[in-house]
Amino acid sequence: METPFKNIQQQLRLNRWVVLSVVIASGMVCMVATLLMYKVHRESMEHAFVVNGEGEVIPLTWVEQRKNLEVEALAHLEQFHSWFYGVDAGSYERNMERALWMGNTSVAEVFQQRKADGFYNRLLQYSLVQKVERIDTKIDMGTGPMVFRTQTILKIHRGSATDTYELITSGRLIQVERNFPHNPHGLLITDFFENSLRKIEDDENTEE
Repeated sequence: METPFKNIQQQLRLNRWVVLSVVIASGMVCMVATLLMYKVHRESMEHAFVVNGEGEVIPLTWVEQRKNLEVEALAHLEQFHSWFYGVDAGSYERNMERALWMGNTSVAEVFQQRKADGFYNRLLQYSLVQKVERIDTKIDMGTGPMVFRTQTILKIHRGSATDTYELITSGRLIQVERNFPHNPHGLLITDFFENSLRKIEDDENTEE
């Protein structure tokens, strides 16, 4: 005798096929999403994009990004050493304020040590002028924090007398958020250390 209700076995079989279809479809969606994410990740590692002055989106390869980072790192270190060591009685406070934005506490500790040694007092007392003549930096880009070693040639003017010094500094660079105008390169000097300072004699200057 026929009833208005479907056979229970047929209903269970239908439900089973529906559940199985949903599970298979979900699995396929997950697989496709995973493949798409992997593809996007690979493309993002190989390319970056910038917007030029005309609003056009321009791709940059990862290698070009690394080259640009090295250029910015060199510019960051050159500007820092110029401000930190190029000082006179009228500019040292302003220069120190600028330079301290470019490094962490290791830079501040070197500044405090120089201050405790009386360097800035002598600068004011004797109207000394310390000029940066040349900055040569070598950077190991590596895979982690960038390691640098910088040779800075300084000239200290005491009235009519001038002394020349070679200063070697070292440290690391890490990437941080850009901060205009204080830290436009988005880099921070860490583990900063003054390795050596020696006076260059006149005969060495002549040879150069």
